[in-house]
Amino acid sequence: MFSKVTSNIKVSVIPEYDSKNSYPSENRYVFKYNITIENDGSFPIKVLKRKWLIFDVGFGYTEITGDGVIGLTPEISVGENFSYFSNVMLRSGVGSMSGKYLVKNLDTQETFEIEIPKFNLLSEVLSN
Repeated sequence: MFSKVTSNIKVSVIPEYDSKNSYPSENRYVFKYNITIENDGSFPIKVLKRKWLIFDVGFGYTEITGDGVIGLTPEISVGENFSYFSNVMLRSGVGSMSGKYLVKNLDTQETFEIEIPKFNLLSEVLSN
């Protein structure tokens, strides 16, 4: 597990190689990742946007931005958490991801960024 705390908001990631949906002979390596956002702060938040930096060895960096997460803009109360699954496809089978969420303090309406920890992606095919 990879975790990072920003402004009392903890983001944890558990990545996993998805061998059932990967086709190494076609340079298609799929990874699933589970993310949990825990609000250990003193005010409720709403996740507005996400920004990912995906590194694929031999193919460089790709930046992905968008509203919310998995089509949602979840509100997370103090002491609560929100979890979701997503996936990414790499062509090399080796890489990493990191990113940021733009969140809103629902008490003051101010926005700020929280970091998503960098996590490594390594296909089982290449680690044997």
